[in-house]
Amino acid sequence: MSPRTTLRARDAFAITIGVVVGAGIFRTPSLIAGASGTEFVMLAAWLAGGALSIIGALCYAELATTYPQAGGDYTYLRRAYGPRLAFLFAWARVSVIQTGSIALLCFIVGDYMAQLYDLGPWSASLYAAAAIIVLTAVNWIGTRHGATVQGWLTVAEIVGVLVIVVAGLLFAPGDVAPVPGAGGDSAIGLILVFVLLTYGGWNEAVYVTSEVRDARTWMPRVLVLSLVAIAVLYLLVNLAYLRVLGLGGMAEHNAVAAELMGRVFGAPGAVLMSAIVIAAALTSANATMITGARSVYAVGRDFPTLGFIGRWDARSGTPRAAIVTQGVLALALVGLGAFARDGFEVAVEYTAPVFWLFFLLVGIALFVLRRREPDRPRPFRVPLYPVLPLLFCATSAYLLYSSLAYTGRGAVVGVAVLAVGGLLLLLLRPAIRTEEILP
Repeated sequence: MSPRTTLRARDAFAITIGVVVGAGIFRTPSLIAGASGTEFVMLAAWLAGGALSIIGALCYAELATTYPQAGGDYTYLRRAYGPRLAFLFAWARVSVIQTGSIALLCFIVGDYMAQLYDLGPWSASLYAAAAIIVLTAVNWIGTRHGATVQGWLTVAEIVGVLVIVVAGLLFAPGDVAPVPGAGGDSAIGLILVFVLLTYGGWNEAVYVTSEVRDARTWMPRVLVLSLVAIAVLYLLVNLAYLRVLGLGGMAEHNAVAAELMGRVFGAPGAVLMSAIVIAAALTSANATMITGARSVYAVGRDFPTLGFIGRWDARSGTPRAAIVTQGVLALALVGLGAFARDGFEVAVEYTAPVFWLFFLLVGIALFVLRRREPDRPRPFRVPLYPVLPLLFCATSAYLLYSSLAYTGRGAVVGVAVLAVGGLLLLLLRPAIRTEEILP
């Protein structure tokens, strides 16, 4: 059974917004402020991150409309480099990138739920596991149910972020004294790592391309317009942070949003902030589940040994086995995280190098596929080719270097994960087909 076109353009828009605008905007601004010498550098970095993300989205828009299959990056890498490299990418997504992101986001849910109602020493883990189980069940029932939940969660998330913007720009008391920054040197590489981490996830929309109605027309618009909206939102949020806290105050407080709301509204503001972060983390986790299951499904389609996860359920319109497999792996990671709670920083360390490596390879794949399949219809072509794709590749290469330079042992873990995937390739044989994943 193949995917059906059950999603509307606004569903894809909500999925993209939901993945990107997650817990990151409530955590990374303090790190970025600490690495920025001036307010101008910090705000320019957020604008540059939006521009670079839009350039990447234009590259992905060409690939998504030319090859509108459920595998997303996996499909592009398979066509350009063959099934073995594509499997390494899928292995990285299944074992680290997607399931790790789901577990991390659900732990954020657990942390903030525990502040609202404590269940004891295992509160965060229990809430995190419950969030994974509930969201997995919703998406197992059907794509439309998952998309409906996503739409409502995205609305709650955006409203919550706008509350921060309004509170900081319009309702902050006039006697607030922002703390100035140190005015030292700026670590541009480190700043971009965290800025683009906060923008990260926009490419997840391509995983549902085969399920979007009239995808060849709407997917370029969905990718670009969603990033424009996110860039404007991020800039407004950071302006609100600066007005209330200043650059120095942002750097001093890890939970900048909670600090802002506390200064403006007092204790009730902290409770409201907890609800906002929970909604944001649930939104990102749900969207990540929707898109992540599609890459698990694509692997099952290509490797007969793993064929049980490559089945599309006709009644629900979902890859049910892939959804359950993904949920089980995420639950296992929550179990491990219960004993090692250093979540956010570790996740950045071991996922960033792997993520940017494959982003670079996808960028190069655009050139490979244009040369190899020059006559294939391309409903959308990247403007200013080859300048913009080259800029995308150069940015990905620089971020790959920066993520390796600023991590350390976390990067070794990412390499080890890829090595395990390489060992699996010795045991698994890809399917031999005359067509790619889907025609």
